[in-house]
Amino acid sequence: MVGAAAGFLSGLLGIGGGVIVVPGLVLRVGLSQYSAAATSVATIVATSAAGLYAFSGNGVVNWSTAGVVFVGAAVGAYLGARLIDRVPEQWLAGTMATVMAIASIRMWF
Repeated sequence: MVGAAAGFLSGLLGIGGGVIVVPGLVLRVGLSQYSAAATSVATIVATSAAGLYAFSGNGVVNWSTAGVVFVGAAVGAYLGARLIDRVPEQWLAGTMATVMAIASIRMWF
């Protein structure tokens, strides 16, 4: 159910599946914050491929922007994954909650 919700909302709203997957894996499945983050990243390829297939068929993908974002995201993801074990789990959870709260507030205004 966590995966289905993440995929649906990712395709519908363009949100990263981690917004649903990470809290779902921590709260419903019982994984640690570290394991939930790693597991979420492992699911991104399938979610992205399915969404890309649907969106590219509609001709709405801005490929030049996607390429630039891809490079930055790849570098950032690698660095974040290499450093995650140095960050306390409570700090990760608090940061995730804060980012989600700020994003939700900003989207209203």
